[in-house]
Amino acid sequence: MIHADGASRNNPGPAAIGATIKDEQGHLLATVSCRIGRATSNQAEYRAVIAALEKAAILGARHVELNLDSELVVRQITGRYRVKNEALKPLFGKVNKLLDSLESFNIRHIPRSLNREADALANSAL
Repeated sequence: MIHADGASRNNPGPAAIGATIKDEQGHLLATVSCRIGRATSNQAEYRAVIAALEKAAILGARHVELNLDSELVVRQITGRYRVKNEALKPLFGKVNKLLDSLESFNIRHIPRSLNREADALANSAL
């Protein structure tokens, strides 16, 4: 189970990402918390998903539940929205490539209140 979040000050501005990766029982397996330079909030959201999926792959994950508080990113990944922003298109492609390497995945939009750990990791990196 992945919870991921991106943060950007001044949008665009200094940005960071945060994520938690837990097993089926809810035990923490890994975290991501790092600065990514200058980015928009949507770019940071995508970069958080990419970093979390890459870390999950290293851990051997084959089935992933991805939880994000960015409704835009969730709707783009699920195909409900098109990716119109040119800067997001390569990030979107990278996410899809990582998701295609899994046996299965589920993605869902969650309220920010249920994404506090990932949010705190992103903000602490800033």
